[in-house]
Amino acid sequence: MADDKMQLQRWELKYVIPEETALAVREYVRSYLEIDEYGAERPNLSYTIHNLYLDSDELAIYWGTINGDKNRYKLRLRFYEDNPKSPVFFEIKRRMNDAILKQRGGVKRQAVEAVLAGQLPGPEDLVSGDARQLVAIQRFVELMVKQRAHPTAHVTYEREAWISPVDNSVRVTLDRNVFISPEFVTRFTAHLDDPSCVFGRLVILELKFTGRFPDWFKELARVFNLRQTCASKYADGIANKGEIYFYQTGIRFPEGMDRIGMEDRKRTRQDRLESLMARG
Repeated sequence: MADDKMQLQRWELKYVIPEETALAVREYVRSYLEIDEYGAERPNLSYTIHNLYLDSDELAIYWGTINGDKNRYKLRLRFYEDNPKSPVFFEIKRRMNDAILKQRGGVKRQAVEAVLAGQLPGPEDLVSGDARQLVAIQRFVELMVKQRAHPTAHVTYEREAWISPVDNSVRVTLDRNVFISPEFVTRFTAHLDDPSCVFGRLVILELKFTGRFPDWFKELARVFNLRQTCASKYADGIANKGEIYFYQTGIRFPEGMDRIGMEDRKRTRQDRLESLMARG
């Protein structure tokens, strides 16, 4: 997974669909895209993704999503396997209006704790010589320190990814078996101590593109009667399980935020999530 094909800026359209629709979408998509190399030889054409999300004691990043902050972001550490020799990627996922911007930099595992302590990795600790990755890690540290963020939640899921055979401008992913668990340390193991299923048997479909909206995306949405929705594995996972499991130092709300308004938005999100799961 060291070969980085991440799109730096893109648009994402999300849909929550039942498994039978996901299988039909797969057959439709294979006419335009090819399966990602990491899933080609695996069961269900999928590989496992692990994300360790960072947040403040008050879960300010989580509440930013619940509250619908315009330019919100998430901080996470991504890894793909238990192997201690495999890298860990520091990622910033930022929403700017309707666009998604991502920055990410990979480091060797022995350097992770130093970075979380606020130190920048040396050249020998990086998995790539691309200067943008070091810039991404530097920005990650700045935001982490600003938020006083620390490991909070481990999210794992199986990803089926379809990519353009020409470039990385178009990508379709199907995410299944999304689980979340509180995690306040950096173990980087596949084990979840207290997992909860976030979306049940439903599948998260994401249509991603960097340039012009592909015409066949519009046709796909029409054929399968897709309805665009929001689906945050981190925020919906915490809302579904309960924030109390993810606070380390007692329940506190970010200073200056409208607690009542945020609670109303959280209930709305939980109602939507329960409705989606009932459909599945």
